Amino acid sequence: MRPPRVDIAGLRTEDVASATPLGFQSVTTEYDDHTPRIEGTIPGWLSGTLIRNGPGRFTVGDKRVNHWFDGLAMLRRYAFDDGAVRYSNRFLRTEAYADAEAGRLTGQFGTDTRGWRRLISTLRSAGLPEPTDNANVHVARIDGEYVALTEAPRRVAFDPETLATRGEFSLDDDLTEHITAAHLVDDPHSGELIGFATQFGLQPQYHIYRIPNDSRRREHLASIDANGPAYIHDCSVTDRHVLLVESPLTLSVMRALNPFSEGAIDMLRWNPEQPTRLLVVDRDTGAVVSEPTFEPTFCFHHVNAFRDGETIVLDLIEFPDGDIVGALSMAELDGEGFPAVPDGRLMRYRIDPTTDEIERTQLYSGGMELPRVPRSTISRRHQYAYGQATDREGATGLVKVDCEAGTAQEWWEQSVYVEEPIPIQRPGGDALDDGVVVATALDTAREQTRLLVFDAETLTLRGQAFLPHAEPFGFHGRFFAE
Repeated sequence: MRPPRVDIAGLRTEDVASATPLGFQSVTTEYDDHTPRIEGTIPGWLSGTLIRNGPGRFTVGDKRVNHWFDGLAMLRRYAFDDGAVRYSNRFLRTEAYADAEAGRLTGQFGTDTRGWRRLISTLRSAGLPEPTDNANVHVARIDGEYVALTEAPRRVAFDPETLATRGEFSLDDDLTEHITAAHLVDDPHSGELIGFATQFGLQPQYHIYRIPNDSRRREHLASIDANGPAYIHDCSVTDRHVLLVESPLTLSVMRALNPFSEGAIDMLRWNPEQPTRLLVVDRDTGAVVSEPTFEPTFCFHHVNAFRDGETIVLDLIEFPDGDIVGALSMAELDGEGFPAVPDGRLMRYRIDPTTDEIERTQLYSGGMELPRVPRSTISRRHQYAYGQATDREGATGLVKVDCEAGTAQEWWEQSVYVEEPIPIQRPGGDALDDGVVVATALDTAREQTRLLVFDAETLTLRGQAFLPHAEPFGFHGRFFAE
């Protein structure tokens, strides 16, 4: 979840901090079905809605959250219809939002100023603090409901047309979860969502589950003893497997019991003497079919996984250590911009489940994050991976990697910071890159966010919509075709 290296040229004075990069400043205005100006052409066949999630407010009075992950959740809606775009944004009305409106700054990942309120809640909950409902990471559709997600085990339903908050969303099961997946793999071939949850205890475990279509009850697939446990943000699936990467960035249960900690970030510890463990789990039986280990690395985001004969292939973004998590604190991001930490590397893992041997190969020489593949290739062999290109000063770009040919195309524009790209295939198209790639991008020179629509084959910019303000950098989203 890597933000760009941000130049100070695009600063405004709206925020409390005097040297806050534009992408980490709060917004105050909510828009409802705003029609932005469009340059170029947006294909008429592109019909549906992109809903993105991310932090939108970082300050309460003169106090500021400590970490990017703790900004108040703001949904952003981009509705496409016959070449036109309508834009809306709205904060989730949650307990965390109500606290902010009352002048109380709360958080979960790296910010907590609840003091004695937190101590009391910790004692009442037998050691673990009450989880936040600030669901600012991702969105999903579960049992027909649109739901905002975070890594705390609380979910918030919202109206997909108005973005109005409908209230807390509950799953109809009793699966224990202390940290949960904000990334649910939406497998279009099986029609189910796959996720996982982490349970603390004397023997911590990862619980892997599926949510069938038109259900809000998780079906338990497997429980695996955890080392640590590790901080795991994402997972992948093939048609037969679920894959988790357990890095040696571990969560200390004892630190979690400290009611005066700043949040989950104080629980994290990098253990370079421990290896990375890759768990390959059978989707039907729940059995661990392979468990290779290798040098210590860290991963936020997976690209995709598939079977190549008996070999299991996993593409992901790999970091050499867990420093990237601390580097996303506001103390690092404010002032001089993004600190000097290594870029994420697009890697391919080829796993032989009969021997637990693993072959790791870098597919793209540049830095990359926030990867996506065309929806039809999720859990199947993919040729193209799209992502945010991160290794240039004064911008982040868009990159398309041909994972079979080992080649890459890039798009860059100075002072423009591209966020997560969403590839959308043209209905009836034959090629995997017959379609468009849609991405929001912060233009610091204009002090404005642009919604960019690229040709998925050539990365030619076909059209763009100019939004009415500068959105703070967000995290993830999904395109809903209907």
